[in-house]
Amino acid sequence: MVRYGSVETGGTKFVLAIGDENFKIIKKLQIPTTTPDETIEEVIRFFKENPIDSLGIGSFGPIDINLNSSTYGYITTSPKAGWAQVNLLSRVKEVLNVPVAFTTDVNAAAYGEMIATGKQSLVYFTIGTGIGGGAVQDGKFVGGISHSEMGHTFVKRHPDDLDFTGICPFHGDCLEGLAAGPSIEARTGIRGEDLPYENPVWDIIAYYIAQVAVNTTLNFAPEKIVFGGGVMAQSHMMIRVQEQFLKLLNDYVQIPGLIDEYLVTPSIENNGSATIGDFAMAKELI
Repeated sequence: MVRYGSVETGGTKFVLAIGDENFKIIKKLQIPTTTPDETIEEVIRFFKENPIDSLGIGSFGPIDINLNSSTYGYITTSPKAGWAQVNLLSRVKEVLNVPVAFTTDVNAAAYGEMIATGKQSLVYFTIGTGIGGGAVQDGKFVGGISHSEMGHTFVKRHPDDLDFTGICPFHGDCLEGLAAGPSIEARTGIRGEDLPYENPVWDIIAYYIAQVAVNTTLNFAPEKIVFGGGVMAQSHMMIRVQEQFLKLLNDYVQIPGLIDEYLVTPSIENNGSATIGDFAMAKELI
């Protein structure tokens, strides 16, 4: 039986999985993200104990996906302490000796949602500790010399949020700096999961997320935009974003179908979109 492997890297945890020909998960393990040496060693140990035929890696970024680059396969300028300039791909590939596909975690998630929904043009955003976006057009990833970094695009400031400087260490008030989960606590002193739904900060966050949905609609004209991550797991957030989106778009272009079919949460449960995407990429290697 052919077996595919998946590695989804995150700032706090790595999710490792083995899947069969139908992308059904056979085995899954979550390990903490510690130092690169410790964490990568755990990844290698898992797949040595559970042999696979090929592997897909969806990594937090920025990463180098340029096949002609001397640092192809590296995590590059990551703000995650200790993880900048880590040669993740080679360290795994050389030991396991199997074909490995390498992309961003949000690209992998977009690919997984494409497989699950059948939509060939789709954009996936994660709105959590950080913000990232991945896109597929006609079944292929969007990107040139590198992957997209939609989480660091700039948005118009909400009139009630002008004094907040933002939390992004690179840009201050880019989308991630204004709408990622830690920005909620930075404004209120309360973690998002503990903040009452009637707090006006939620509408401010929704305003920024709706803007990126409008920009994505105008730039890519996708069939669907999917929002994952802890911020969007709040039951009231999608409705807020949908309402803001319709106001901002102002009927300039038509979206494909109803709003609650166009701006959606992931169709794959338990944040499993990237895992399925990794399996699919691994399958294409053999």
